[in-house]
Amino acid sequence: MISEGTARNLVVRAAASLFYARGIQAVGMDAVRAEAGVSLKRIYTLFPSKSDLVAAVLNHRRAQWESGLEDAAKNCRTPQGKLLAIFDFLRSWVSEGDFRGCAFVNAFGELSGVSPDVAELSRNQKAAFREYVAELVREAGAFQALTDYLVILAEGAQVIAAIDGGVDAVDNARSAAEIVIANALGEL
Repeated sequence: MISEGTARNLVVRAAASLFYARGIQAVGMDAVRAEAGVSLKRIYTLFPSKSDLVAAVLNHRRAQWESGLEDAAKNCRTPQGKLLAIFDFLRSWVSEGDFRGCAFVNAFGELSGVSPDVAELSRNQKAAFREYVAELVREAGAFQALTDYLVILAEGAQVIAAIDGGVDAVDNARSAAEIVIANALGEL
C-alpha cells in the first residue's frame, strides 16, 4: 500500500492535470481515481469533498507558480532583472504544449459564484503575486504604481496567450515591461 503522502500527491497531480485540461466541474471523482490510480475510498479519506480536492489543487498550483518565479529570478543580479524574469518564466510556461491559462483565473471564472473558497484562494494568489512584484519594485527604488503596471502586463499576457495559443502576448508584455521599468527608473 502506498503511503498517505504519496497517495495525496498522486491524487492532487492527477486532479490538477484533469481540472486544467477539462475544467473542474467537468471532471468527476471517478476520472480522478482512474488517472491517479488511487481508490475512490482512499481519495475520499484524503479529501472528504471535491471542494477539499479543488483547494489542494489550487494550493499545489500556487506552489508551482511561486517556485517557477523563484527559479526564473535566482540568477538575476538586479531587481530589474528579477522583474523581467517574471516574463521569462511566463514565456517558458506558455511554451509548454498544454498551456490553458492561469489555473486561478480559470477556477475563479468557473466556480467563484458558487464557491467562496475558490474565490478566496484565487484572490489570495493574485494578492501574493502582486506583493512579490511590489517587493521587487521597492528593491528597484521605483514608484509603486509600477507594481500594478507589471502585474497587469503579466496577467493580461497569460489570458491572451491562453486564447491565442502562442507566446507573442508574453513577448509583447515583456517588451512593454522593459519600457515601463526604464521609464520608472528614469532611464528613458
